[in-house]
Formats: sequence, structure tokens, C-alpha cells
Amino acid sequence: MASVELGPLRERAYLVWNDPARAVLIDPGDEAERLLAWVAEAGVGLEAVLLTHAHFDHVGAVAAVVAAHPVPVYLHPLALPVYQRAAASAARWGFSVAQPPEKPLVWLQEGRLEVGPGFEVLHLPGHCPGHVAFYQPDAAAVFSGDVVFAGGVGRWDIPSADKLLLEASIRKLFELPGETAVHPGHGPSTTLAAERRSNPYVRQWLASS
Repeated sequence: MASVELGPLRERAYLVWNDPARAVLIDPGDEAERLLAWVAEAGVGLEAVLLTHAHFDHVGAVAAVVAAHPVPVYLHPLALPVYQRAAASAARWGFSVAQPPEKPLVWLQEGRLEVGPGFEVLHLPGHCPGHVAFYQPDAAAVFSGDVVFAGGVGRWDIPSADKLLLEASIRKLFELPGETAVHPGHGPSTTLAAERRSNPYVRQWLASS
């Protein structure tokens, strides 16, 4: 697994593989040229792009990636309207990203994903419709997107967000083993156990369940 921080919002993309011929790229958010050079330097074969959700800072380099690597892009169907508005949403916040293509999209659903290193897909809405996480049981790791961060959780005060859904998603995520490493969409990695102990939102929402 390798990660890189991209763009003015410091979104974190991940390159994950067991077999170096079947790597997946999670959330290619920005800085397309730098991102493609980073993938090339890793020396892996790219099998798919996986999106935890469709906010513009997580999809801004999708167009460039699929132009250079003709691989499918996996997205939850409920995230499609946000995906279709990515460039327009970025512009409203004063940023510029290339609109990601709608082909070749493949719909994600909960359950085992057959591409890449063997993820289980968890549907965790609230921060964004159709938000998912990618859980890797053998590696005791989860790629959580913007559901939870070290010391925080995803925003719920933005369009299409829902605090009650986010709270339910946090409770669902924390059913995983405490030693599970959390690789979030922004900031450093952590563990579920560490966030259960010290994250004020997690502590409050788990206590109220």
C-alpha cells in the first residue's frame, strides 16, 4: 500500500495491491500529472479506480487516470448525481477540476469486490450519498474516505449530507475489530481503537447507540 496527498484540500489517494499486476487506485483526487508519475514509479499494473465517494476533491484526476490507463471506475450508484456535478461543485468553491467521465463506470454494492486485493465494500452514507469504505480483512485495514479521520468525522453541513446517516455509518464502521487500521481521505492513518478512545464525535455517537 502507498499513499499520496494531493491538491489544495490535501486529499489522500491510495494505491493498494497484493498482486502487483492487479493494483487499485482509491480516490484519485487532484494533481493528475503528479499522480500518474507516482503510479508509474510504483511499477504496478492498474486494474481499477475505486471511489469512496464523488466529492470533487476525490475525483478530480479520474479523467486523466482513465485516459492513461483504460480501467473501470467503481462508484456507488447513489453517488452518481454528485459525480456528475463534480466540476461545477469545484467551481462553486473556487477550485477547478476536470469533469470525470461517466464511462467506464461500474456500480459498487455491499459485499466482496473481485478486483484488487480482496476488499469488502461497506455502504457508509451521511457525508455524501453513496459513500462507501473498502475493508481489507486480511490486512486488518479499512479505507474510510471521509467518514472518519484521526480526531474527526466527515462534514454533515454540506449539500446532500445527513448527520443521522453519518452517525449510523460510524456505528456500523466501528463494528469492525478495534485493531483495524483506518486510512482516511484526509490526514494521517489511525486505528478504530484509537478513535474509539479519543475521537470526541465517535465517543459521543457510540455512547448514544
